[in-house]
Amino acid sequence: MAVQSFDHVALPVADPRAMIEFYGALGFRVPDYDSWRESGRPLFTVKFGDNKINMHAPSLWQDKGFALRAPNAQPGCGDLCFVWADSEEALVQALERAGAPIEEGPVERVGGRALGRARGQSVYTRDPDNNLLEFIIYPKDYL
Repeated sequence: MAVQSFDHVALPVADPRAMIEFYGALGFRVPDYDSWRESGRPLFTVKFGDNKINMHAPSLWQDKGFALRAPNAQPGCGDLCFVWADSEEALVQALERAGAPIEEGPVERVGGRALGRARGQSVYTRDPDNNLLEFIIYPKDYL
């Protein structure tokens, strides 16, 4: 198979500033925040590891001329799972800093590692746009 991995995903957002603050509090990098804020561009990114999430501000995803998106994409359409490489305690602290209550977990889940056989502990929360976020913590031998 030639597909190797995800490169990025894109999400429509209702409140870009709230999303930047939220993801920043969780440790995501927002490399173009100053230029985004100064330019008023309708797109910004948050990065983690070798991945990124492109976030489309309302002026972009509501634009009928912007066709390079899912036709029904609206804020809150995401369901994302992130690998958390630190302890459960550190995750809980990060979620508290971000103002993100735990919706469920920790619960055991089967993730995508080790050909989909890796089990980890997952914690679920939501971001300011109500996207579902799962943070899975694998045993060290799956990282």
